[in-house]
Amino acid sequence: MAKNFIRKWGTKLIVPIFMVFYLTSFAYLENQVTYRFHVIHSSFDRMIPFCEYFIIPYFLWFAYCVVAILYFMFKNKDEKEYLQLIFNLGIGMTVFIIVSWLYPNGHFLRPMTFPRENIFTDMVRFLYTIDTSTNVLPSIHVYNTVAIFIAIAKCKALKNKHFVVGGSFALSVLIIASTMFLKQHTVIDVVCAFALNVVVYLLVYRPEDSRVVVRQRKYSEVENS
Repeated sequence: MAKNFIRKWGTKLIVPIFMVFYLTSFAYLENQVTYRFHVIHSSFDRMIPFCEYFIIPYFLWFAYCVVAILYFMFKNKDEKEYLQLIFNLGIGMTVFIIVSWLYPNGHFLRPMTFPRENIFTDMVRFLYTIDTSTNVLPSIHVYNTVAIFIAIAKCKALKNKHFVVGGSFALSVLIIASTMFLKQHTVIDVVCAFALNVVVYLLVYRPEDSRVVVRQRKYSEVENS
């Protein structure tokens, strides 16, 4: 009975266990990194205007992550694709915690006053009260967004679901842009998130891609011989 439980739920328990570790670590760092930190800044940040309307895709990120993880956890039948996603997310989020611990960082990009007053600026104001401008490198908003899109784009069950893949791409672009237009992250945070995505992608997905190419080449050689 215990063996059946582990076989059925063992890999699914990784997510809640890891999230306890991550959220606890993040909360601790948010309370510790408050004034002594390395300021992240680039000249490109001044070129990007503040736009409160991007608060919508920014908040949609939370639903995007939850829905995607639940889909791969329960709906998608390919457990390997599920494990690739959660290991991709887990490695990136762990690296983020380590970087924040060893290299406390933050920025001073948030506007002192808003150019307009509306429901969207109220939502941004609320965001600023619950999330500090520290521990921003690399951007987990960006990293997780890219990781989830990769999982969706490579999912065999969604291969012909062009609306799903296209919608995921469009939402991903908006989420990534929102981190900069809301002054939640610097351009450097975003670039570092993409760079980390590349490294972890090579660890999680590339070995399998290489084996597929090798099998295809062997099959072609057999067919041509």
